[in-house]
Amino acid sequence: MDRSSTVAVKKRTRSGRRPARASQLPKAIDEGRESLDFYLQEISRIPLLSGGEETELARRAFKGDVDAQEKLARHNVRFVVSVAKKFQNRGVPLMDLIGEGNVGLMTAARKFDPDRGVKFISYAVWWIRQA
Repeated sequence: MDRSSTVAVKKRTRSGRRPARASQLPKAIDEGRESLDFYLQEISRIPLLSGGEETELARRAFKGDVDAQEKLARHNVRFVVSVAKKFQNRGVPLMDLIGEGNVGLMTAARKFDPDRGVKFISYAVWWIRQA
């Protein structure tokens, strides 16, 4: 049989389309992945707070200290990613989920009362999910 007369069969997905190759993906997707990787790398460098530091910052934040609110949120931002990943694959990009979760984290930092006897992150997770 002559090779020129054979037809190569290419695999298709269920929808009948050919699967996309990495080289065919839009640049925005690659840039989005790079942005996410960079963001995750940056937040992994932020240390967690000790119990005493968290309590002190929370007290100052509750009294309206904006710097304390921002620092409290900044040191807990990795938990936003953890919660956002649980809501992944529901039609919203992960970076959007993380962004909205960060808004919820800032709300939690503003409203958290450390004298209630709960850890900040336990309180914040509710606000992160609401966002």
